[in-house]
Amino acid sequence: LTSEVVDRVYKEYMGDAESPAQVRDGLLDAMGDVYFVISSVEVARSHRDAGNPVYFYEFQHRPSSVEGFLPEFVKADHGAEIAFVFGKPFLAGDV
Repeated sequence: LTSEVVDRVYKEYMGDAESPAQVRDGLLDAMGDVYFVISSVEVARSHRDAGNPVYFYEFQHRPSSVEGFLPEFVKADHGAEIAFVFGKPFLAGDV
């Protein structure tokens, strides 16, 4: 990577971070993009290029069920939308 690329990536995710919490949030955003977003976009593009319809979303709603279990800075974890898509009874084994 060139220093220009590194500088642009740093500015995108860290910006003018002034606190450890802002640095943490920037690193979490960067890691989420590397591990989830980039590969998801690549798969979506492949499906699109094959002529299939593609729908892409980002779920950001913090479920009330995580209160007391997850730190406040965690909004929606990977898979958090499952309870909203299928319903909580589905997850609780009540179906």
